[in-house]
Amino acid sequence: MRVLDPTLAIPQMALISTCGHPLDASATAREAHNLERKCRAHGAMRDRARQDVRVTHPTVETDPSSIASRDVTAASIEQIVETTARISQSVESVIEGKASVIRVSLTVMLAEGHLLLEDVPGVGKTTLAKTLARTIDCSVRRIQFTPDLLPGDVTGVSIFNRDTHDFEFRPGAVFSNIVVGDEINRASPKTQAALLECMEERQVTVDGTTYELAAPFMVIATQNPIEMEGTYPLPEAQRDRFMARVSMGYPANASELAMLDSHASSTSTTSPLDHVAPVADAETIRSLIAGVRQVFASAALKQYVVDLVTATRSSDELRLGASPRSSLHLLRAGKAAAAMAGRDHVLPDDIQAIAAPVLAHRLLLTAEAQVSNRTGERIAADIVGRVPVPTKSRS
Repeated sequence: MRVLDPTLAIPQMALISTCGHPLDASATAREAHNLERKCRAHGAMRDRARQDVRVTHPTVETDPSSIASRDVTAASIEQIVETTARISQSVESVIEGKASVIRVSLTVMLAEGHLLLEDVPGVGKTTLAKTLARTIDCSVRRIQFTPDLLPGDVTGVSIFNRDTHDFEFRPGAVFSNIVVGDEINRASPKTQAALLECMEERQVTVDGTTYELAAPFMVIATQNPIEMEGTYPLPEAQRDRFMARVSMGYPANASELAMLDSHASSTSTTSPLDHVAPVADAETIRSLIAGVRQVFASAALKQYVVDLVTATRSSDELRLGASPRSSLHLLRAGKAAAAMAGRDHVLPDDIQAIAAPVLAHRLLLTAEAQVSNRTGERIAADIVGRVPVPTKSRS
């Protein structure tokens, strides 16, 4: 095989120029030389064109002053209670008998966190995520995580426009207020990692340019813990970014019977999800979040949060305890729970009620604990029962 440029060799009996143009086998040396000069000239023009390329930004809000620092009027405790009650009632019209799960989901949303729904197939994980998203009039995008999903499908990519000679950024699915990630553990680790920056920092960096995400921003992801074939377990760094993990569980007999009447009725031609109407908008949710931030937490209660998290790091049943990030998540969730209960201050009861969903998925059990059929939820509950409760939570 004869090749003008060894780096472009291909398994074909042909002559190839440096830019990849094939030459006829009977081509003379002069013809090959002339074509080579044309290819070099074309390459120089291409390089100059690349130097003139400009990068255009997406038509999304990227100014931090208009997103993160936007002036938002904090909602009162009464407004928080009223609005969350409407949202909860709307979700319960589709999800039967899961009031506690819905309450945790709303708590995570008001605490500016992300939610991981983990349970067996067919219990309504995706339905809960879609219903919660529909109750709020804001931008919602769904990502069906599959093994062939690429990071660019999540964050967005820069595409060269030949007409304008510009690189145009096409935003991915994360450029929305609520992102529903279905079967997140079916995507490859590199695709899962595309969510790390946006979940923690509320921003996306692509090709050296950082884009702010509009508030509120929440990721609601689902995964099946039973079927492991063709899945990639979430890394600890990503699991730690989820504020809480909840399991739907099987419905009670009465709830399952009601589900059959509403979902599988012979007179019904549509899903109950189609009748869900928004009861709040993005601006209202921002106002609720601002109100939750103002809920008071005493020094004694903050010390109680630290004591709970510290206890997980010294447990003999755990080889990895909760991170400092979990302390922040636990306090924020406690504030949201207190506001939803109609209080302007956090009680130890608020922290205890949300401790297991916030801490359990971050804990790595020892081999002995796994053999003993212990779970993160049980260990977290034991720690909550063992750590002394502060006598004064408002001082």
